[in-house]
Amino acid sequence: MNVSRIRALRGPNLWSRHTALEAIVTCNEAECAIDRLPGFEPRVRSLFPAIGALRPGGYGGPVSLAHVLESAALALQAQAGCPVTFSHTAVTLEAGVYQTVIEYSEEAVGRLALELAQALVHAALHEAGFDVDAAIAQLRELDEDERIGPSTGAIVDAAVARGIPYRRLTKGSLVQFGWGSRQRRIQAAELDATSAVSESIAQDKDLTKRLLLAAGVPVPTGRPVTDADDAWAAALQIGLPVVVKPLDGNQGKGVTVNIDTRGHLDIAFRAAAEYGEVMVEKFLPGDDFRLLVVGNKLVAASRREPPQVLGDGLRTVRELVDIVNQDPRRGEGHATSLTKIRFDEIAVGRLAVQDLTPESIPARGRRVILRNNANLSTGGTATDVTGDVHPEVAARAVTAAQMIGLHICGVDVVCESVLRPLEAQNGGVVEVNAAPGLRMHLSPSYGKGRAVGGAMINELFPQGDDGRVPVVAVTGTNGKTTVTRLIAHLLTASGQRCGMTNTDGVYVDGRQTDSGDCSGPKSARNVLMHPDVDAAVFEVARGGVLREGLGFDRCQVAVVTNIGNGDHLGLNYITTVEDLAVLKRVIVQNVAPTGYAVLNAADPIVAAMASTCPGDVIFFAADRHHPLMATHRAQGKRTVYVDGNAIVAAEGAWRERVLLQHVPLTRGGSIGFQVENVMAALAAAWAVGLQWEPVRSGLASFVSDASNAPGRFNVMDYKGATVIADYGHNPDAMRALVAAVDAMPADKGQRRSVVISGAGDRRDSDIREQTIILGKAFDDVLLYQDAAQRGRADGEVMALLREGLAGASRTTRIDEIRGEFVAIDTALERLQPGDLCLILVDQVQEALAHLAERVKDGRQLAAA
Repeated sequence: MNVSRIRALRGPNLWSRHTALEAIVTCNEAECAIDRLPGFEPRVRSLFPAIGALRPGGYGGPVSLAHVLESAALALQAQAGCPVTFSHTAVTLEAGVYQTVIEYSEEAVGRLALELAQALVHAALHEAGFDVDAAIAQLRELDEDERIGPSTGAIVDAAVARGIPYRRLTKGSLVQFGWGSRQRRIQAAELDATSAVSESIAQDKDLTKRLLLAAGVPVPTGRPVTDADDAWAAALQIGLPVVVKPLDGNQGKGVTVNIDTRGHLDIAFRAAAEYGEVMVEKFLPGDDFRLLVVGNKLVAASRREPPQVLGDGLRTVRELVDIVNQDPRRGEGHATSLTKIRFDEIAVGRLAVQDLTPESIPARGRRVILRNNANLSTGGTATDVTGDVHPEVAARAVTAAQMIGLHICGVDVVCESVLRPLEAQNGGVVEVNAAPGLRMHLSPSYGKGRAVGGAMINELFPQGDDGRVPVVAVTGTNGKTTVTRLIAHLLTASGQRCGMTNTDGVYVDGRQTDSGDCSGPKSARNVLMHPDVDAAVFEVARGGVLREGLGFDRCQVAVVTNIGNGDHLGLNYITTVEDLAVLKRVIVQNVAPTGYAVLNAADPIVAAMASTCPGDVIFFAADRHHPLMATHRAQGKRTVYVDGNAIVAAEGAWRERVLLQHVPLTRGGSIGFQVENVMAALAAAWAVGLQWEPVRSGLASFVSDASNAPGRFNVMDYKGATVIADYGHNPDAMRALVAAVDAMPADKGQRRSVVISGAGDRRDSDIREQTIILGKAFDDVLLYQDAAQRGRADGEVMALLREGLAGASRTTRIDEIRGEFVAIDTALERLQPGDLCLILVDQVQEALAHLAERVKDGRQLAAA
C-alpha cells in the first residue's frame, strides 16, 4: 500500500462540508481485497480494538487496505478526543487506486493520524507490534497543543451558533469573526476595540489602584518597593499581613498573599521579582472572587479557592498533591478546565507557615494550603456565585472595568461575601485583568457553567448581525470570468466597495492587489480578510476546489454559467461532464438558506443542481418558453430571460426590463454568449438585493475591453480590419465564438483568420475538436505553441491541432509559427481592410499589451 498526494481540504469540498484530508492510496492486487490477506483483519483488530467497521454502510464492493486506512485514521482521532465523524473512500477508474478522505478538526492532528494509521496497517501486514496507547497519547498531546484553548473556544462556539464565520489567524488565540468591512477580531478574551493603553494600565497594578480609588472603587493600600528590605518596611508601614506581587503581572504569577513574617516575605519577594518590579499591599481577609465584566454588564462570578489537599493521616503532602494532579480535568496549561498544582518554592514556603514540609504527613481531615492566591492557573478551584452578586458589588466591578477602559475585564475582589456591598465589609478590588481566563466560568469546579462566550460575541455583533458581507461565487465552463467581473462592476455601481478574485488577479475597491490566476480559495480568504470589502465576488475554478475546497463556508449567491466538455476533463479523476458537474455544484450546495443559486435553465446538467440548493433558485435562459422556465415562472419564482430586444427579470406578475441596446457587452444582443453572461450577472445582482437603477447604469457602462474584461471578446480595429482577442480554450468556447463572429456584420469578400494554440493539459480529443470547429469557420489558421506545454512533448499539441484541421471545409491556409507574439504579428501583417481576425491568446495580459501597441502603431500610420 502506498499513500501519495495528501491534500488538506480546508473548506467545503467535493466530499462534504467538513475539513478533511484527501489521500491517493494505491494498493497491489492482493491489497484491493483484505479477504485475500489471511488473518489480516483479526490482526488489525487485536492491535487496535476500537477501529470500528471496515465495511462502511452502503459499500458493497471488496474492502481494500484503503478502507482500513480510512477507518483507522478516523478512529484514532476519535479515540484521542477529536470531534470527527466523517470519512469516505472512493474507487477510481485506475485499478487499485483509491481516493481516501478523512475528516480532521486540527490539520496537524489529522496528518499525524493518517501517518499512524499507515503504521498500523503495515504492522498488521507484517505481523509486527503497534503501541496504540502511545499513538493515541501522541495524538491527544498534539491536539491539545494545536486546538484553540477553552476561553477562545467558547467565543468561537458562540459565534458558530449564531452563524458568524470565523478564521483563526495564528496558531494562538488571534481570531477573526465576520468578513471584510464587518469583521471583528479577538486575542484570547480581548476585543479589537480595546486600546493598548487600557491594557497597559491594567498591567500596572499601582496605576490601576490609583485610578480605581479616584473612581470611588475600594482598593487595598500599598505601594511599589525596590528590594526585600523596602518590601518589609512597606509591610510594617501598611500593617501585617500583606500581599506581595509583581507590579506588572497576570494569571497569579509571582503572587503571594497573607504574609506575616520576614522569612515568608523574602521568599515572596524573590518569586515576584522574577516578573519585574514588585508591589506590597494590604492583605484583605475573606474569599477571593473573580467578577467577569463584558461591556457594561457583569456576566459571571466565581469564588476561587487556593490549591489545597486534605490530609488522610497516611500520605505525605507531596503524595497527596500527586493524587490530586491525577484528576483528568487538570492539565499543564489552559486547555483543560483545571491546572495541576505546582510544587515550587512558593508552595514550600506556604507549607513552612503551616509548620509542614513536602514530606510531612498531615492528620486526617487537615486542610493544607499550597498557595494563598486562588488563580486557576496555579492549581486553584472555582465555584460559580453569579446569582449571589449584590447589585452594588456588580456596579463597582463595571466601574472598575470602564475606568481602565477594558471591554472584557476580570475584576478580582477580596471580601467576606459578594452578598453585601464591598464598603460594608472592608472588601476591595485587588486587581483588574485584561484578557481574563474564562475556564472558571465555563466549567467551574462546582456550580453552574455560564455562557460567557455568547456574551462576548453579543458585544462584538448585536443580535441579528452575522458579520457577513454578501458573497457571490461564480463557476462554470465558459463565461465565469466575464460574469464575475460584471457582477463586481454592478456592485461597485451600487456604491459598494467590492472585492473580486478571478483568473486575472485579486481586486479590492478597483485596485489590483495580486496578479495571476487567483481563482482559488487562498485568494478568496485574503479578500474576506480585507477591511475595505463590503461585498465579494469570487470566480471559483475546479482546481482550487479539488486542491483545498472553498475559501468560505457559504455564499449568498452561487452562479453556474454552463457545464461543457474540455474543462480539464481527465485530470484528478474528473473524467466526465457528470463528474465535473458534481464538483462545480459544491458552490450551489453551500448557498445560505436565505440565498439564491443562479442557474442556466437551458443547460440540463446545470439545471439539475437546483435540487441541491439550500436556498432559492433563479433560472435564466434566452428562451422564456423553455419548459423549466415556464414552470418556475408559473410558480411565482424568479426567472431572467430575453423578450424581443430586452432582458426581463420576472417574479410572479412583476417585471423589470433592460433594453439590450443599452448593454454594450452584447453588441445590441447580437453576441449570444454575452447575452447569457449578462443574464447571469443581472440575476446575481437581483439576488444580492441591488436597486435596479444602479444595475442599469452598471450594465450600460461595462464595456468588453482589455481593462474591464481582458481576453473576453475584446474587439479592436486594426487598419480597417476587425481584430478580436479572446481566451477561449475549449470546444464549447470555440462554438460560442464562431456563433458570435457569424453574428457580426461582414464586408463583402471578408477574409477570416484565426490564431490558436492548445493547452497541453486537455484531452487529445478536446484539442483536436477546437480546430475541427474553427476549420469550418475560418479561411486562414495560424497555429502557435503555448509558452508552457503542461506535460506535453515539444510539438505534440501542434500535431493534434493539425489533425483537427485535416477535414477543414473552409480553411485554405494553415501556418505553424513558433511564438505567440510572432504569430500575432504575422496575422496582423496579412490583414486587409474589412478582414476579421480572431486571436486566441495564451499569455493574456502580455498578449493584450502587445496587441495594444500594434493597434496604436496602426492608428499612427493611418494618421500619417
